[in-house]
Amino acid sequence: MLELIDTYWLYFLIGQYPKGPLGGLALTLVLATLGLLLALPLGVLLGVARVSPLAWLRLPVTGLVFVVRGTPLLMVVFWAYFFLPSVTGHKTDQFSTMLAALVLFDAAYLAEIVRAGLQALPKGQMEAARSLGLSWWRALRLVLLPQALRHMLPSLVNQFISTIKETSLGTIIGLSELSYIANQINAQVLVKPMEVYLTLAGSYFILCFGLSRLAYALERRLNAAPRPLPERSDAGSPVPSPQGLAPQ
Repeated sequence: MLELIDTYWLYFLIGQYPKGPLGGLALTLVLATLGLLLALPLGVLLGVARVSPLAWLRLPVTGLVFVVRGTPLLMVVFWAYFFLPSVTGHKTDQFSTMLAALVLFDAAYLAEIVRAGLQALPKGQMEAARSLGLSWWRALRLVLLPQALRHMLPSLVNQFISTIKETSLGTIIGLSELSYIANQINAQVLVKPMEVYLTLAGSYFILCFGLSRLAYALERRLNAAPRPLPERSDAGSPVPSPQGLAPQ
């Protein structure tokens, strides 16, 4: 295995670049990062629409999110790459096809993350913001959404991990991401499939495991963040907590 890595490590990392298109692990990371970054604004908008009091906005968005989440990503990639060109007469390249599919899927999953983050906040925050004269949209934008996005950070890292693994589907349309490069190396070596695919599995594991530990560290840090001290009354005694227990 060490001999295999020593021979093909550069091809495994960047593909044929700079003599050809970027590929390998570098393309996988670029594709996953762009997919998540481009999907984030769309996911936030869809998530806000999911909790909107306007039924004409909430219901269609809810249906769209359910349809996308219930459809296999592989089917969307096939439709985008093989079916749409026959209808529109315009064929997209592999990178654009895979990126569009990832953005659509990530946006649907991010919408549910945003919705859950908003609905997890105490209802009294919206009521307090409205009592100060803010409209529903301004209260959401200035008060609720910043808090929800902060608590979404671990979920965003987990979604990034899922996106990295989903990029492997690009191999079916000839996109030279990490799995495709491993297949190319295996076709050249022929006699070492176990070493090739163990290297591939190890690369995904190291990358995803490292990111999962980052998500765990973020979650612990958010849970350990200092909470505001209870206010004091005019007499100087602490105001009882909601459970009726005064701080020690």
